[in-house]
Amino acid sequence: MESENVTKTGTTTLGMVCKEGVVIATETRATMGTLIAHKATKKLYKIDEHLALATAGLVGDLQILARYLNAEANLYRLKRDKRIPVKSAATLMSNILNQRKFFPYYVQLILGGVDSTGGHIYSLDAAGGAIPDKYTAGGSGSPYVYGVMEDSYKEGLTIDEGVDIAIRAITAAKNRDSASGGMINIAVITDQGYKEITEEEIKKRMEKLEKTN
Repeated sequence: MESENVTKTGTTTLGMVCKEGVVIATETRATMGTLIAHKATKKLYKIDEHLALATAGLVGDLQILARYLNAEANLYRLKRDKRIPVKSAATLMSNILNQRKFFPYYVQLILGGVDSTGGHIYSLDAAGGAIPDKYTAGGSGSPYVYGVMEDSYKEGLTIDEGVDIAIRAITAAKNRDSASGGMINIAVITDQGYKEITEEEIKKRMEKLEKTN
């Protein structure tokens, strides 16, 4: 994630489908060119109890898009007395992005959540493309994330295994991508709702992974 007067996207985000739901993670560094502008930037947004958005791009664009989607999810629930399906949320965000033809939102998004059909992850680009997948990554640190996930991801992962993979992947990006750094933020979404992993638990898991390796 970068400040609004730069043109390159520097961030690391990821999302993956697990057996019990989805895991979404980001780091927290915001850059302005070669300057580290902020060390604890919010890039992971809770949209609803079953839905989250991981964001890379311009801060202003990301914040307004998160607010749009949060408002639409709330309206959907109020009108229909049920939560918006993940695919519908992805289509809605895709339409919002696609409406800006000449001055597009400078963003790369990962939308993840759980509904009656299971866990889902979507990668969305600035032109409105929405691609479902089992796992995906975004931002300048994504090549390092894919290196870890291609090696470690498998069908039927537990949430616990997914969190450990997310920690390894984001850490790899932080170690190699200068635009990625700071803390690691991780959210898990299951049938029980949205939960963010505490900083203390992430540190404990990192120590355990280091000993194992």
